[in-house]
Amino acid sequence: MGGKLSITRAVSTLILACGIAFAAAPAAVQAASKVVAVVNGTPITSGDVAKRAAFLRLQRHAGGQAAARQELIDEVLKRAEVVRVGASVSTSDVDAAVGRFAAGNKLTVQQLSQVLDQAGVGLDHFKSYVAVAMSWPRVVNARFGGGGSGRLSNEELVRRMQENGGNKPVTTEYFLQQVIFVVPAAKRNAIIGKRQAEANASRAKYPGCEQAKVFAATMRDVSVRNLGRMMVQEIPGDWKPLVEKAGDGNTTATRVTEKGVEYLGICKKRQVSDDLAAEVVFRAEDIGKKDQGDDSNSKKYIEELRKRAQIIDK
Repeated sequence: MGGKLSITRAVSTLILACGIAFAAAPAAVQAASKVVAVVNGTPITSGDVAKRAAFLRLQRHAGGQAAARQELIDEVLKRAEVVRVGASVSTSDVDAAVGRFAAGNKLTVQQLSQVLDQAGVGLDHFKSYVAVAMSWPRVVNARFGGGGSGRLSNEELVRRMQENGGNKPVTTEYFLQQVIFVVPAAKRNAIIGKRQAEANASRAKYPGCEQAKVFAATMRDVSVRNLGRMMVQEIPGDWKPLVEKAGDGNTTATRVTEKGVEYLGICKKRQVSDDLAAEVVFRAEDIGKKDQGDDSNSKKYIEELRKRAQIIDK
């Protein structure tokens, strides 16, 4: 549904911050650059630190140069471990994530690059950050185990419901339909704005789920896919707030994805409390606990890497 999740939670947080911060961010990268630290033979320069400090300001993070320096040391250690494990994302994955990030801030990639340059960060530095942010969770999962994705047994369901006072949890069930205004990769930069305008205009004319395919046939390169039954906990994070804002029979706002421009039709929405709903709710709770554990595991992993590393301050 709209492709991969946006970068990571860290970058998703940055999306919210940048809407305010970009306009006021100062250009702050020094022209001259010298080596300020060496991590396992990899140098970190004062220019790198200045760019990361500017990047932290965009995220409204405190700490300045000292925090930037420590973050870059961790990033060098993470990158080396990503390469060692063979868990690196591809360049195309990074480019696609940056493209989604730019679109989420109503910018082209070229405009984003200009803004980052003005802020003293630069597009290459941002892409380097994104590559590590996308790859590192793979390394953590490989080390500590992904887990948590299997079906719950009947016995586990009964136990969890007993812990819940014998009641099955109530959740919201949606029947969704995906409408995609397809944008070929080769024409993306040239026509994405036009396609988004077409998609936005079509929402007012959307006839509902039963007639959507006939409706799509009147337009060029538009596809419709029935997504079926989904609990609110199963909806991808990029779509969930848009779905929750949309009423029954309406459509969500549009999103630019790697496929093109998309929106979802809300075919039906209702409150449910059955075994499937209970399993989805309980699994969502488990995933939330796992995410907290992943953060703890990441910190533990970095501490181990730091202890083994040769870090030389200049």
